[in-house]
Amino acid sequence: MTDTRVLPLEAVHNFRDYGGYATTDGRRVRTGLLWRSAQHGDATTADLDAINALGLTTVVDLRGPSEREAKPCVRHPGFSAQVFAYPEETAGLALHTEAADGAISADMARRAMIRLYEGIAYRENLVPMLRCHFEVLRRAEGPSLVHCVAGKDRTGFAVALVHHALGVPREAIVEDYLLTNSAGNIEARIASGALPMRERYPGIDDATIRTLMGVDADYIDTAIRAVERRHGTIDSYLDQVIGIDAAARDALREHYLEG
Repeated sequence: MTDTRVLPLEAVHNFRDYGGYATTDGRRVRTGLLWRSAQHGDATTADLDAINALGLTTVVDLRGPSEREAKPCVRHPGFSAQVFAYPEETAGLALHTEAADGAISADMARRAMIRLYEGIAYRENLVPMLRCHFEVLRRAEGPSLVHCVAGKDRTGFAVALVHHALGVPREAIVEDYLLTNSAGNIEARIASGALPMRERYPGIDDATIRTLMGVDADYIDTAIRAVERRHGTIDSYLDQVIGIDAAARDALREHYLEG
């Protein structure tokens, strides 16, 4: 399933279907409805054709205004999906870029990423977009896409919440999260040397870039543990912070699960 869920594109990284996972009640998340990716600012014509063929009806862009202005999404001529974005900064910088400030080694970068994940569930301008993402899914109007800059931190957390709400077990949630390390073409991009991060931080080494651009199970585990310490369960967080109660989760499962 890992090979088939990733949409092979030329210049849009980490684009994949996050459906297909088995759930704890014996059902399976439908495929072709739930998509995640990195930004589309460098998309080629072939990329746009492939994305257009998915029939997206909604796009949830978790980037802030400065990120959207720096790398506007390229659209297919036939693009007609409704795009949702927050009018204020959702991270200031992408989390991996924010963590790069002062990160002079891979170990320091890893510690910085973990610190950021401790608070990702409560970033005041990200929470409204998490609510928006769930509202889009509740409307069930067709295939949707959620993305940020690299499609791994803000997007990774948003997808982890959706998976949990649908009943995907924790091991599979982490499995999908870690798929960024291959779907994001990280090693090839490091080898090419053409990375904005290298331009922004000229002295940064490959190991530190790899730590910042990739994901680690400890990152998402840190976010989940922070939620559980404060709310007891992810369900309680979804209810109290995101506005997704048991009835809403049941409705999501009825639409997005099969079997």
